[in-house]
Amino acid sequence: MNEPIRLAKRVAALAQCSRRDAEMYIEGGWVRVDGVVVEQPQFKVLDERIEIDPNAKLTPPEPASMVLNKPAGMSADDARALVRVENHIEHDPSGVRLLHRHFARLESVLPLPDMASGLVVFTQDWRVKRRLQEDFERIEQELVVEVSGRLAPNGLALLNHGLVFDNYALPPIKVSWQNETHLRFALKRISPETVVRMCDAVGLQVLGIKRLRAGRISMSRMEPGQWRYLATTDRF
Repeated sequence: MNEPIRLAKRVAALAQCSRRDAEMYIEGGWVRVDGVVVEQPQFKVLDERIEIDPNAKLTPPEPASMVLNKPAGMSADDARALVRVENHIEHDPSGVRLLHRHFARLESVLPLPDMASGLVVFTQDWRVKRRLQEDFERIEQELVVEVSGRLAPNGLALLNHGLVFDNYALPPIKVSWQNETHLRFALKRISPETVVRMCDAVGLQVLGIKRLRAGRISMSRMEPGQWRYLATTDRF
């Protein structure tokens, strides 16, 4: 060949398949150019070595969902930017194959306040987004909240049940001391933002919030800024 051509054309010739099938192989991360996975069908090649994974499947890649350990002080947009190759945990238990296309059009669901840290979810999958929105009131979130100040005499009981904000009685939740400066919240139907108001109402100032779990999904051992895929079998 004297002129570079599209990778899809080379793959179609190698695999004896249609151009569309060749594009699906490439977009699925099944094609290597000189040993490097290339996911762009329009990528130009000349005399490079083209390899098609023997396990290649002609199925469109599924939309991805990820769990990120968000550092404190980051907005959702800033946290989204952390979902990139170098921050992916080693030995991701999900079994999902990492594709660059997974980093496009990610939406934040189950958001946290900027000042909070811990588990956040990003997804490309409208089904995951809708499920989390519809099931929000049934998903238990576990938070560790760092506080200072003097707790009111009946403060712990009020945090568990009894506070009223804007003429709305908060539902019962589980709040207990983890140590002298940290409270553990296990709550449903209450957003993490409300925890600041709750603590303020009983004489405590919130210094930090960390979400450890949402439903059955936990951060496991991810460091701040690291992320992993949600497996298709994961359920909140």
